[in-house]
Amino acid sequence: MNAAHTIALSASHVTVMHDDFKAVNDVSLSLKAGEWMALVGPNGAGKSSLLKALAGLTPATGEVTLLGKPWAQWHRRQRAQTLAWLGQAEAGQDDLTVYDVAMLGRLPHQSWLASPSAQDKAVVEVALKTVQAWDWRARSLGQLSGGERQRVLLARALAVQADVYLMDEPLAGVDVPHQADWLEWVRCLNEQGAAVVSVLHELNLALQADGVWVMSGGQLVHAGLPNDPATHQALSSVFQNRLQWREWQDDGQTRWVALPK
Repeated sequence: MNAAHTIALSASHVTVMHDDFKAVNDVSLSLKAGEWMALVGPNGAGKSSLLKALAGLTPATGEVTLLGKPWAQWHRRQRAQTLAWLGQAEAGQDDLTVYDVAMLGRLPHQSWLASPSAQDKAVVEVALKTVQAWDWRARSLGQLSGGERQRVLLARALAVQADVYLMDEPLAGVDVPHQADWLEWVRCLNEQGAAVVSVLHELNLALQADGVWVMSGGQLVHAGLPNDPATHQALSSVFQNRLQWREWQDDGQTRWVALPK
């Protein structure tokens, strides 16, 4: 997937129902290879439901395509090799070691009941070192803090070596230095041609993305550039006009910061 303008993931008229409640209402979007999009909005906007629909993890109507092929036409193993998922506050796996949790990301690449290959082990080592969790590899996941746990789950996702990464609140509980590291990791993935969608509550980190998708009431109400005044207006609107904006210069580039008011 090296073409600069390849559509990595797209959705057409996607709707998700939770009983009689329309959690996602007729959303269409597209994501290019090598692109990072931040999905933002207030609590209950439908962000997680949309991300799960894009990942095929919740029933939805409409169509989702991965690398131009409808979701339903993908073989399960190929799909798992191509798209990596990092969920919000994932439960389970507490008894597994950090190393074994990260190795789960290699399962789509392994034959049934096969032992990890030398390549699998090398990929997992790099993934754990990338998130600075290699020194904990023998500890159980349940022994870690929330932020440390999130970094291990990110290592699991990185170990997939996917073309598309969907991350639901990947920075929950993660401290500021490792948030900065996460930004670097995402950009490294982009440079390798991978596409990323991340649900973020950290607006100022979301404004570092290539683009911002703003959701409210189950609908995608705006898609735009981080520095576009229309994006700032859309964000202010969905957050009850409780934001104020400040401009700053970063290596000659104009960036914006959102502050509460």
